[in-house]
Amino acid sequence: MSKGYIIARVSVSDPEAYAEYAALARVAMDRFGATILARGGRYTALEGEARPRNVILEFASYDTALEYWNSPEYQAARSHRIGAAEIELCAVEGVD
Repeated sequence: MSKGYIIARVSVSDPEAYAEYAALARVAMDRFGATILARGGRYTALEGEARPRNVILEFASYDTALEYWNSPEYQAARSHRIGAAEIELCAVEGVD
C-alpha cells in the first residue's frame, strides 16, 4: 500500500492563533501516526509563488491522510487556523 502525504504551503498572519492550531493539530497527527517530514525551515522558490512556511506530513496510506484531515480532532484544530493563515493544502498518494 502506498503512503499518503499532506502538503501545506502557508503564510501565517496571526502567529498566536496559528500556534494554537499547530498544538491541536499535533494531537490529530499523533492519533493518525503522522510523521513530519518538513516543517518550516529553509526554502527557495524555484518556480511560481512561494509561501514562507511549508509542511509535509507522511501517513501510512492516502486514506489515512484523508481520515486525519476529516477527523474531529483536526477539524477542531483547523477552526483556530481559519483567519490566522492563508494556506494551500493537498493530499497526495505516494508511489509503491
